[in-house]
Amino acid sequence: MNAKQLPQQLQSVQVMVRFGFRLAIMIGFAVFAGAGFGRGLVTLLWMSALICALAGLVKREMPFAANLNHWDEMTAYVALCALGTGIVQHI
Repeated sequence: MNAKQLPQQLQSVQVMVRFGFRLAIMIGFAVFAGAGFGRGLVTLLWMSALICALAGLVKREMPFAANLNHWDEMTAYVALCALGTGIVQHI
C-alpha cells in the first residue's frame, strides 16, 4: 500500500472516537484542577477549541465538509464550553 492509496481524511467515526478520548482526558485533568472541576473543564474546553481551529487551518480542512473534521470538533467544544460556563455561573 503506497501513500496514494491512504485516505486523505479521517472517517467520521474516527473523529467521534478521537473527540471522546480527548473529552475523557480533559475530564480527568479537570478533576484535579486547582480552580475546581467546573472552571477547570471550561478552561480545557476553550483551549481545545482553539487547538482544533488551528489544526483545521493548518490541515486546510473545509468547514461543513461531508465528513466530520477539526472544525466540527471545535464546534462541539465551543458548545460544551458555553454550556459549562452557564452551569458554573449558576453554582
